[in-house]
Amino acid sequence: MYGDPATIRKILTELGDTWAIVGLSSNQQRAAYGVAAVLQRFGKRVVPVHPNAETVHGEQGYPSLSAIPFKVDVVDVFVNGDLAGPVADEAAAIGAEAVWFQLGVVDEKAYERTRAAGLEMVMDRCPAIEIGSLR
Repeated sequence: MYGDPATIRKILTELGDTWAIVGLSSNQQRAAYGVAAVLQRFGKRVVPVHPNAETVHGEQGYPSLSAIPFKVDVVDVFVNGDLAGPVADEAAAIGAEAVWFQLGVVDEKAYERTRAAGLEMVMDRCPAIEIGSLR
């Protein structure tokens, strides 16, 4: 319901290649680290967004979406479901084209707000899994 194939394909192939990954840190044990590596292999620029603003996979990190000084196409959200809605709202505020909530992250009200703001959105899916099946 929150990840129809057409929307998934559009986000992964048409909306741009700069992905801000909220929750991405240098902790290699976290899922965000591996997903970011897969996205990079498929030509995406991954921008870490984490309070520590660490450099990850060779990309400078930022403490928030609003601190990124360039256009972000997609915001990939690796935070607790309770925190995901405000991240989606910030994604709309910075002019992102799409928001992607990772596996297990569902917020129906955030989905409705994000879509009403004109952004594409997927919830409870993993782009690293989906991108591999597109080719």
